[in-house]
Amino acid sequence: MPKQKVIALIDCDSFFVSCEQKRNPELKGKAVCVLSNNDGCVISRSKEAKKMGVKMGEPYFMAKKEHPKAIYITSDHEYYSQVSRQVMSLLKEFSPYVQIYSVDEAFVDFTGLTKLYKRNYKNLAIYLRQKILDEVDIPVSIGVSSTKTLSKLASDKAKNIDNGIFLIGKRKIQKVLKETQIDEIWGIGRRLTKRLKSHGILTAQELVNKPDKWLDSKIGIQGIEMRHELLGEMVSCVSNEIKIPKSIQNTRAFGIFTSDFNFIKNELNKHIHTSCRKLRRYNTKCLQIGVMLRTKDFKIFYTKKELLSPVDFELEISNIAIELLKEIYNPEILYRSTGIILEKIGEQGIQQLSLYSDEKEEKKEKLAKCFDKLEAKFGKNIVQTGFTVKKAE
Repeated sequence: MPKQKVIALIDCDSFFVSCEQKRNPELKGKAVCVLSNNDGCVISRSKEAKKMGVKMGEPYFMAKKEHPKAIYITSDHEYYSQVSRQVMSLLKEFSPYVQIYSVDEAFVDFTGLTKLYKRNYKNLAIYLRQKILDEVDIPVSIGVSSTKTLSKLASDKAKNIDNGIFLIGKRKIQKVLKETQIDEIWGIGRRLTKRLKSHGILTAQELVNKPDKWLDSKIGIQGIEMRHELLGEMVSCVSNEIKIPKSIQNTRAFGIFTSDFNFIKNELNKHIHTSCRKLRRYNTKCLQIGVMLRTKDFKIFYTKKELLSPVDFELEISNIAIELLKEIYNPEILYRSTGIILEKIGEQGIQQLSLYSDEKEEKKEKLAKCFDKLEAKFGKNIVQTGFTVKKAE
């Protein structure tokens, strides 16, 4: 197994709500809830909203009725992604080894950074937490330990501490394992919890007391790795290798039911723009384009097309996607959403070009990069491309 390291998990607190409070500071200290697409249910709550009794996943109409004084905001995932990139960029400047786990979580290798920053590991976490708050205006909880599993557990405990920092050192491991319920362990879901409880395993301590052979027979290799990670023996190190997604999908409910083709086309082109930016962020292109339409009654119509050469540019993808949209569109049907699905994604590399296509390809790449730079500097949708039509007033 790899030699012992010091790993921190940085977890943004109530991330979607924190993003809204960053955008509108007047929301700080108030009961704020962020809603899912089309205002279906609560997906993020401030501390004040939690104290008020608003439940995670509670339908909006119920939450509004039971807690009318709370502030409810429609989610803006594109903005949340922008803020996430700011946080992750800061982490990458702080340490050479950062593994992004989700939009609001990342593992950071602290090993050796005490010499660089002239702080012990606890003060290093305090310094990083304050730095994120000062520069990005997002509060975070930080858990520090010798493995990913323990640092994840530490970050969960840090959320209940005023300074947002929790360390699990060698001497504290056994005490923490005794106090940790089996369903609190990272990677153990409802089904596995039920299975382990049926064997009398209720705490993390009882799990690590089982031998590898028993865990292998009941859970598999995952159980063995979990046991060693909980004992402070690192199995999985922090890797900053970027994994290319197998597919990129973007869809969102309209907020109204409509059969207006221009309106639907406009919404689809917004999704195409977002998806293309993501393709370029990973330095990838796609070879397959799919278009989806969801009706008022939740029926889904889908069609796709495979390409001869890979693409990552909005105007090219839009031309193909609109033709696909026409194939499945029916003016007699009311629709609630549309979406784009980009598949067969691979790294950009050498591709066969015609004798006269080099200059054209170069212009498209420059224009695409220009789109990305403008939006990175001035924000979402600052670029209004020619294929986007305005909503009818």
